[in-house]
Amino acid sequence: MNRLLTAALAAAVLAALPQHARAQGMGETSRKIAGGGIHAAGWMGRVDAQEARRGSSVNDAKFDQEGSAYHVTTGPATTYWNPANTASGDYTVSATFTEPKYMNLNDHPHPYGVFIGGNDLGTDNGTLLYCEAYGNGTFIVRGFGPRPFQLNGREGEANAAVHKAAGPGKPVTQDIAMRVQGGKVSCVINGTVVATYDRAQVVGQGKLKSLDGVYGVRFAHNTEGIVTGLKVAKP
Repeated sequence: MNRLLTAALAAAVLAALPQHARAQGMGETSRKIAGGGIHAAGWMGRVDAQEARRGSSVNDAKFDQEGSAYHVTTGPATTYWNPANTASGDYTVSATFTEPKYMNLNDHPHPYGVFIGGNDLGTDNGTLLYCEAYGNGTFIVRGFGPRPFQLNGREGEANAAVHKAAGPGKPVTQDIAMRVQGGKVSCVINGTVVATYDRAQVVGQGKLKSLDGVYGVRFAHNTEGIVTGLKVAKP
């Protein structure tokens, strides 16, 4: 009887969780990508702290350069950057992300996007702020400082500007940018500002060291995408 009661209670709790949280709770395992590692001159990478604690490394994901594009396949959730790519003052960092086959490596949507404010990257004190899109029409803004801090919730939020894939296995493309201007930082997706934060919300104790720093890209675990047009522009 006790076993039946425990099982029923567990099922009720699971059913009450949002779909994304249920998927995370099931602990989808990060894959190990064959031929992994970073195969682009000058680029570096680091897996998320929780992935490292599970024994994963950048060699379990794959970062390839294909002409002027970058082909990313994870593996553990990984951040990639070239130390030569820096931005300061007022600027916009942008890139186009194409998921050739939506959800082809996972059982629920996973995000990808650009980051800014990278300082002490590759260390336990690294800080950065990212804006990422999911192929289901939602986006997330989050920072590592060096511990994660949420800006629009653990699961992000929906916005009509974020493109939706027609279904699993179908392509979806997002233009993603982060804009720093006038003491504010904005997440811009497909030409629409979907979120804006004051500098004080993202810089300070336990958050970013600065909005100046290295920029790059980040992919959640078990995700494949093509990055084109990564650049920084001044107002």
